[in-house]
Formats: sequence, C-alpha cells, structure tokens
Amino acid sequence: MKNRRIKTPRLSLLTLLCALGLMLPPAAHSGTTGKSAHARHKRPAAAQEAPEFTNFTQWQSVSEFITEMSEQHGFDREQLQAQLSKAHYLESVARLINPPPAGTKKNWTAYRERFIEPTRLRAGVAFWNQHESALRRAEAEFGVPAEIIVGIIGVETLYGRMPGKVRVVDALATLAFAYPDTPNRAARMAYFRNELKQVFLYARENDVDPFSLSGSFAGAIGWPQFMPGSIRRFAVDFDGDGKIDLRHSPVDAIGSVASFLSQHGWTAGQPLVFPVDVSTAPDAGWHGMINQALEARYTLDECVQAGVVAPGTVPTSLTYGLVDLQDGDRATRYWLGTGNFFAITRYNRSFFYAMAVIELGNAVRQRRGS
Repeated sequence: MKNRRIKTPRLSLLTLLCALGLMLPPAAHSGTTGKSAHARHKRPAAAQEAPEFTNFTQWQSVSEFITEMSEQHGFDREQLQAQLSKAHYLESVARLINPPPAGTKKNWTAYRERFIEPTRLRAGVAFWNQHESALRRAEAEFGVPAEIIVGIIGVETLYGRMPGKVRVVDALATLAFAYPDTPNRAARMAYFRNELKQVFLYARENDVDPFSLSGSFAGAIGWPQFMPGSIRRFAVDFDGDGKIDLRHSPVDAIGSVASFLSQHGWTAGQPLVFPVDVSTAPDAGWHGMINQALEARYTLDECVQAGVVAPGTVPTSLTYGLVDLQDGDRATRYWLGTGNFFAITRYNRSFFYAMAVIELGNAVRQRRGS
C-alpha cells in the first residue's frame, strides 16, 4: 500500500530532532543509552580541535559537584578536584548539541540513505556472520531478534568502526557545566551532570582511568553508544570474561543492546510497524495523535475512528502510536508503530532512528539470505 492521504468525508515524541538526516542526542537514554545518547542521527564527530583551557574547578557548580561526589559516593575530594582540573571545555561539543536551525525540513529519504548503503550492509553481514551464535543467544535470552541488534549497532557505530574520538569527561563536563543557552538548558545540564557522575562511578567500579574513555560528542561510549549511566544499569557481561566492556567486546555490546530493549518494553514476537494512509480531512482526529508521548497508546479502532486507513493485516489485539516520517518536499509517510517500535525509541528518541534501525536490520538479513 502506498503511503498517501485518502480523501474522506469531513467528520465531526519529545519533538523529533531529525532534519536532513541530522538529529540531537536523546534527552536521556532516559533510560536511554545515550546518545544523549544513542542521538544523532548522527551529527558528525566533533572536530579534533585544540581544546580550550577552562579551570572548571574554580566554578561554584563544579565545587558543589565535587562535594556531592565526596559526601555521597566516597570520592577523595582532592583527587577528584585534580582530575576535573584536567577537563577541557570543548566548543565543538557545545555547538553540536544545539538543535538544527528553525525551519529546517526533516527528510526521511536523506536520513535513510545514510544508513541503508553498501558499506554498512557489507559490514552488517560480516558482523552477523562472525557473531551469529551470540546473536542467537541474545534472542533466546532477551527475546530481541538478531536484525534489531544488528540494526542498532550498525546505525550507532558502523559495527564498531565509528565509536567517537571525543574524550568523554571533556564532553560531559562541557555539557554539565557550560551547556548552551537554550530553553531546556537547566534540564539538560542536570542530565549531563548526572552522566558525569556516572562516568566517575563506572570508572571506579571497573578500575578504568575516566580520561581514557572516548566516545561521541554527547558522551556515549563503545560499539552500542551507551551513556555511562546506561552502562551501569543495563549493560551485561555477555562474553563471560568477568567484566563489561562495550569498547572492545562486540559480544558484550550484543547482549547489552538486547538487555536494554528487554527492560524498556520489548515483547518477544510482537511486530513492529505497519504502513498506513490518513484522511485528508483537516479536522480528522489523527492530527492529535502526532508528537504525543513515545508509546503505543491507541487501539486499532481508535486509530480508524481518527481517520487512519490501515491494511487488514494490522492486528486488532495490539495498541499503536501514529508515526509520521516527514520527507522534505515529498509527502509525509505514515505508519502505525507497536510497543516494540517505541521500545527502540527509548534507545534513541526519534522516529527516524527507529525506522532506520528496522530497515537496516532487515536489509542485512535479506543480504545474508536468512
């Protein structure tokens, strides 16, 4: 069925941050992985600039952070102060975290073409072939199909080839204490301040130098681009070597992606999305379904009553959310997403991202012939 608007008689998510294939990091691998992170997508990696010296330890907000870490988590105050004195303000990070200019058209086709392309498909097939047993084990344990895991890791880092080169402490300190002047500045600073706390806790728990960690401009780490807090909450030691290492272990990355989704509403065996059409009536109820909470909250009957024209293959037993993929000067594409679709948006709060993950994973599966 083509995605088009159907004329009918007149009847009485977090904002998508994708534009021309670009988007901001999620508001909080909220639980989210991160990309604050896994978002993206993905902005280009921050340039390897000469970092600007900023003595963060002279700032009142940083002094309060050090006090909190000392009193609540047992860090040595002088040692932590010495560590934070090495952190740099990164102007490129502050610049990249800003949203696209107002009026920039979202473009699903341009975004999709960044991920459904020959290099990524070949790399995806190789990754799947090499780690087939781990992917099968993850599906058996967590109920998440191999193609979804393969799609996420492929979109995030091109199967480990592009994990990011920004020093994580620098990125998080910049965003925690010097976030750009935006309407949501206070909330975003609080989020990144917590992630800075999480990276020091993670480093201590795993006997890692926090300044050895590199990642995205938003502080996401490793093959699956987990934020530090998500590593501590959702990552798993899937290769059985006694440690969680998302930077060097693709098997840990596989298990951790599946673990994350399973703890964010994934249901084994549930479908993902169905293409639909919508009524052209200006007062059709489906307009009110757009940009609601990222969840499947409507029954199929409610969707139909609101002017959504769904194929007969859509199950009546599930609930749905209406997904709109704006596409530049082309007609917007509409889909009904299930709870599993919205579980992917908990990884990265973007319809574009979730659809790219689904389509990349399916394309890799088809190329493998499995």
